[in-house]
This record gives sequence, C-alpha cells and structure tokens, in this order.
Amino acid sequence: MDDIVTERAESVFRIQLNRPKKRNAMTSGMYVALADILKNAARDELTRVVLWYGAGDSFAGNDIEDFLKNPPGPGESPQAQLMKALIEFEKPLIAAVQGAAVGGGTTMLLHCDFVYAGESAKFQMPFINLALVPEFGSSSIVPSRIGHLRSAELILLGSPYNAKRAAELGLVTQVVPDQDLLSTATATAQMLAAKPAGALQASKRLMKQPFREQVRSADAKEALTAFLEKRKPDFTRSIKAPAT
Repeated sequence: MDDIVTERAESVFRIQLNRPKKRNAMTSGMYVALADILKNAARDELTRVVLWYGAGDSFAGNDIEDFLKNPPGPGESPQAQLMKALIEFEKPLIAAVQGAAVGGGTTMLLHCDFVYAGESAKFQMPFINLALVPEFGSSSIVPSRIGHLRSAELILLGSPYNAKRAAELGLVTQVVPDQDLLSTATATAQMLAAKPAGALQASKRLMKQPFREQVRSADAKEALTAFLEKRKPDFTRSIKAPAT
C-alpha cells in the first residue's frame, strides 16, 4: 500500500510510514499491513535488521477518525495484530523518530530495541484524555522501565514530553540532530547486521521472555477481553482451580 514504503538494502530492511500530510497517522489497514510486513521480514533469511521511520516531519500516531469508524471489536483487532507481530519479532528492530510520535506512535516504540530521536521529536500517550487506556502493553512496560511515579506523569496525566526528557527517562537510545537521525540509525543497523544472526536473535529472545510470558497470561487475556467488551475486568475468571 502507498501509505507504507519498504525496501531492503543488503541485510537492512527499511519501513517508512508514508502519510506525511496526515503526520503518518496509522489507519486500521496500516496496522494490518505493518503486521504482515514484520511477519514476512521475520521469515526472510536475507533480512537481519529492520529500520522503521516516518516520512516528512513526523514519526507516527493514531488516525482518530479511522479509529472511530473502525473501533476494536471481538477477536484480533488491527492494533492487536501489530502488537503480536512486534512481540514475536526476534530480529533487531530500530526506530528513527523525528517530530510527533503520539499515542500508538509512542507505545509502538516500546517494542523496539533501539530508538533514536531527533531533537525535534515530541512524544505523548494521551489515551486518558480520550477516556481510553494505554495500548501495546505500555501500562506494563513503562512502569517496569521507569517506575510508577514517572509512569503516572506520562500515562495518568497524558503529558507530552520532548526528546531530552525521553532520554532522561531512558525511553530512547540517543538524541541526535534531525539531519543526522537516519544516518545514525542506519549505522547501528549495519553494525547489527554484521553480527552473528543466531546469537543476536537468541539474546533478544531471552531479554524479552518475561514480557512475552506476561502478555500471554490469563490475566492479560481477561483485561483485553474486558476492554473490548467495555466492562470491568474480572480476574477471578483467570484463576485456575486448585488441583485435587
């Protein structure tokens, strides 16, 4: 689709979100397409690293108009399909962020192994302001990385923050001038591509194992089901009866 442009330069597979006039806002179709792209990249033996960035002066966000027209329903929503693809993606994933990264544009970054931010980068998880809860596992990942109090500032207030603050919180790898952003991310991608692929993927798999186990738990399934059914979670449903 025209909204996503891909190319592979030797072992580095590049994904560009290509809706610059809409600040690269993600539609349901783009979530599904991106999930499929990652699944294919995972199977492609020639691809060792994926580099992800946005066209124009923004990284990504949610297309609110599209979301209202196509709200998540029973089964795997487009957002859930992408989250699953990100969780299961075992090759290094690098993001280069310039300009706005709002909503899903921020929470998707939590599943990347390297996040380079241009000095113009602006991040926000405004879900609370829309009467929504955070997506892409961010309500679990963010507190585990930066602690409860700092997470409350970002999630419960929904406050925006700049690249410098993201670096202070440990949510980006490095802040660089906008003009050096893509070259810096590409240099890291090339270094990773030159390393032993099997050891690289095994190391990433071990690093992410605790989170994978959590999102596959019965409690996580009940929380997601309750969200889709617009009800309060009942975690007693996920308690297994004691063995007799």
